[in-house]
Amino acid sequence: MPYVKRRRYGFDLRSTALFFVFLAVGVSVLGLAARVAAGAVERRPAWVFVLVVTGVALCLGLRRRMRVAGVARRAAAALDEAAREAAEQLDAPAVPRQRTSVEVAVDYDALTPEEFEEAIAALCERDGCSAVEVVGGAGDLGADVVAATPDGRRIVIQCKHYGASHRVGSQDLQRFGGTCFTVHEADVAVLVSTSDFTAPAMEYAEQCGIVCVDRETLEAWTAGTGSQPWEAVLGGGAAGWETAGAEF
Repeated sequence: MPYVKRRRYGFDLRSTALFFVFLAVGVSVLGLAARVAAGAVERRPAWVFVLVVTGVALCLGLRRRMRVAGVARRAAAALDEAAREAAEQLDAPAVPRQRTSVEVAVDYDALTPEEFEEAIAALCERDGCSAVEVVGGAGDLGADVVAATPDGRRIVIQCKHYGASHRVGSQDLQRFGGTCFTVHEADVAVLVSTSDFTAPAMEYAEQCGIVCVDRETLEAWTAGTGSQPWEAVLGGGAAGWETAGAEF
């Protein structure tokens, strides 16, 4: 077994003396601080309370600031994400809404006059009208369906459920024309029929600004291939709308 020479440590008097000197100085400083603190407590006990409260408040304030900072960071991240999503939505191309052309088969001849009024009200509601009401009946003064068009105008509709051989005459238009604007305060007045209109009736409607919807135009409106009656007024008046059918 090889011999290993071990180093022998001697006693260093100088280092030991310096250690005890520093220790004594430290104890003295701590003692002096303790005496000063005790004297301050005796002379000014309120100061101690103020210092303690201040220290606690500083600690609590630091913790609160840390929490607030965390919340602020999370809120900033959420706002940044929302702004990013909003920018993406704004950058996305707008898709124009189009009215769907749907083939709808309705046997208007099989309906009763009351059911015909309900069917016309359903068409108005389908195409975006609001506050749609069926008000036809005794004492209706010519108004069978009232509603608000998608652009906010008041539309008043009279429904004539006639057979193919019974055309709407000028007397029907005159009775409706006498009440639709003055009594019912219509912005758009419409007379819709399951038959056709006589030439004098069409002439009177043109003079009064009443939109006439005959059987062909009604079927186009029902199928979604024609315009709604209230669009005729926006397009320059009701004249000629009845005879245009689905090609307007």
